[in-house]
Amino acid sequence: MRPAADVRFVLARPMRSTLSCMTEHSTLYMRHPRITVLGVQPGHPPFRIVEIDGEVVGRATAITDVLYAAQAAGIHVHDLDDPDVVHWIGGDKFTWAVH
Repeated sequence: MRPAADVRFVLARPMRSTLSCMTEHSTLYMRHPRITVLGVQPGHPPFRIVEIDGEVVGRATAITDVLYAAQAAGIHVHDLDDPDVVHWIGGDKFTWAVH
């Protein structure tokens, strides 16, 4: 831990704008997964709306329906838990019942 004198020295330096020194490597990473699975909707059976690239492609009543929709769109899904691939809203891949 630094002594108090060092802290005063650090604070005494002129502050630079963060924007002036940011590069593409230091910017925040925003996730934009191609597949979004919305919350469970009431029905017989209950279902979840599936979006790919921002467009509704259908409804899913099980995980396999999400995989079929991804395959039809040419997306290879290796991990349904990867937030860079699938964005689950209103529950995870095991949530298929209305609460």
